[in-house]
Amino acid sequence: MAKNKKSRAEAIELYDDDAIVLDNVTKSYKVTKANKGSNVLKGISLRIKKGEFVFIVGDSGSGKSTLIKLLLRELTSTTGSVYVLGQNLNKMRHRKVPAFRRRLGVVFQDFRLLKSMNVYDNVAFAQYITQVPEKEVRRNVPEMLGKVGLAGKYKAKPRQLSGGEQQRVALARALVNKPEILLCDEPTGNLDPKNSWEIMKLLEEFNNEGTTVVVVTHNQEIVDSMQKRVITMHKGNVWSDEETGGYVYEN
Repeated sequence: MAKNKKSRAEAIELYDDDAIVLDNVTKSYKVTKANKGSNVLKGISLRIKKGEFVFIVGDSGSGKSTLIKLLLRELTSTTGSVYVLGQNLNKMRHRKVPAFRRRLGVVFQDFRLLKSMNVYDNVAFAQYITQVPEKEVRRNVPEMLGKVGLAGKYKAKPRQLSGGEQQRVALARALVNKPEILLCDEPTGNLDPKNSWEIMKLLEEFNNEGTTVVVVTHNQEIVDSMQKRVITMHKGNVWSDEETGGYVYEN
């Protein structure tokens, strides 16, 4: 594997097939009048390769959400280095963050659809932000809606859809720009078991097409059944990292 060029100050080795690399990452919040300060992440090191499907699990307060925010560059680490698609996010200039985020897709638990727009426009919005030509938008959006099983719902407003359908729209919006990495923060948290499994099957299909998929979840049944790589976090640390693991909970 070919190594990327790095300065002498960077000790971690990066490779062309690395999607995400965390090197001894900590995240601390300063003491204020409202809180006593806290160390949310405590020396996290991990490596996720391009094309992997990874679950991140752990109890509330283990640092999962903070980790996702670091990968999105909503936060920067206190110490250590965070690399996503070969870029050191700690050293990234603010003006370059929007272009970086266009290489990622994100799906949240609460869908975050634009209620005033119909299904087509919600998905097309992601294309307009990246200035995709209208001719390509008219081709890409129906194609993606077809992949998530919503070809006949393109005129519907979010309020007219079930929870499972709304999450499919959110997934189509996240994937229409063909991101290299898809980050999912509790994507089945508001769904019933049937719709949860349908969303996970879609995620697996897109992973099989080459997209790196990282899923934060509390759904033990899904994690145990799918037998993907499972990173378990506990009190700000990586408790375990199993290639074909199950859901692990530690007190």
